[in-house]
Amino acid sequence: MAPKSADANGVLFESDAATPDLALPNRPIEQADDQPKQLVWRNIILFAYLHLAAIYGGYLFLFSAKWQTDVFAYILYVMSGLGITAGAHRLWAHKSYKAKWPLRLILVMFNTLAFQDSAIDWARDHRMHHKYSETDADPHNATRGFFFSHIGWLLVRKHPELKRKGKGLDISDLYADPILRFQKKYYLLLMSIGCFILPTVIPVYCWGESWINAFFVAALFRYAFILNVTWLVNSAAHKWGDKPYDKNIKPSENISVSIFALGEGFHNYHHTFPWDYKTAELGNNRLNFTTNFINFFAKIGWAYDLKTVSDEIVRNRVKRTGDGSHHLWGWGDKDHSKDEMDAAIRINPKDD
Repeated sequence: MAPKSADANGVLFESDAATPDLALPNRPIEQADDQPKQLVWRNIILFAYLHLAAIYGGYLFLFSAKWQTDVFAYILYVMSGLGITAGAHRLWAHKSYKAKWPLRLILVMFNTLAFQDSAIDWARDHRMHHKYSETDADPHNATRGFFFSHIGWLLVRKHPELKRKGKGLDISDLYADPILRFQKKYYLLLMSIGCFILPTVIPVYCWGESWINAFFVAALFRYAFILNVTWLVNSAAHKWGDKPYDKNIKPSENISVSIFALGEGFHNYHHTFPWDYKTAELGNNRLNFTTNFINFFAKIGWAYDLKTVSDEIVRNRVKRTGDGSHHLWGWGDKDHSKDEMDAAIRINPKDD
């Protein structure tokens, strides 16, 4: 059974909104019970090793690795970041735009390089994060504190409420994509090759880098860096920053996070209008690399049906800041009203 609007605490798709300025009818809540957390020691040990190795990799990045390796690591960071921001997040979690198969293939390759779970699983968890934001059904409930929303949620068992409500979340659209199904089926093999093996082998055989530098810089340091940048959107951007669109929710406008997360730090706007492919209200996109990436592919026709919000809707919402909330996981959520979908701006629309 699909989640009911009354259960939702945040917006996924435009159709989830219930007011003229695209908000929920009720003020969102913030809650976290005192249920004891069950530690997952395997994850604790693995993440502890990863971060210690990344510190060593950061040292090698600065003082030992060849410049080609440093540049290669940065390129991999951008590619893996786009696999999350333009792929798992804006395309698959929120359906804020559509992509033809060549772009979807590129994004799923970038997403595999990022090693943050398959795109299907990432989008599923993120939809829950928006649908039940800051409650026990939110995978990284920021109400539990900075550490929990940053990495702690990956070190403990999932909350029973997350499992219960997650059973009703519709992700049939994700499984309908054969590219995503292929990635999920062979994820462990593809991830091992993309995230660790190739980033290590390429520097060694292409420009004579040492195995140690290649592994700790291009693989582990780069991987840990993009992980923490992604987590900062869940933690720092839910704690520090302005809230010009909705002061009743934790997500905030955090410029620092946006710089590192390729434009994902305009979080108060994003949780207010999660189906906007820009994830921000900007006159220019200098701090939103992901938006520029999508715009480029829109120009060549590989990205289309880009959804955004009119200036009038934004102005109305800003005037009423503090009233209403954000409740959908993205475009097409079953709680998304037809009026809201009809009111959305669609750039280069094309229905499949």
